[in-house]
Amino acid sequence: MSAIDSLTFGELKQIASMFSGQAATQAPKNPVVGEYCIARCYSAGVHAGEVISVDGENVILKDSRRLWSWKAADGIALSGVAQHGVKSKECNIDVLNPLIYLTGVCELIPCTKKSKESINA
Repeated sequence: MSAIDSLTFGELKQIASMFSGQAATQAPKNPVVGEYCIARCYSAGVHAGEVISVDGENVILKDSRRLWSWKAADGIALSGVAQHGVKSKECNIDVLNPLIYLTGVCELIPCTKKSKESINA
């Protein structure tokens, strides 16, 4: 048995981090943290706000709104809302919520500036 065969998983992670430039215990930052996104949940509906943190299916949004009912300005799904905004007269969008902790988030879609403006109009 060679010495490499007796390395622990932790030791292998430390070796790998030497070559990747990342600390062995540091998780990569989620690319949507800090972005204005639409968050679709299994049971809490649809929300739009700035992503503060993502931990698996748990997401914290700041300055968010619940999209109670929505219709995309172009397209038929939330992807259309994220890209083109909403038809404001055909939507029910709730008041600004300073902070919300969502569980069961199954989708995070980054929004365009145009979309953010229409959601907050």
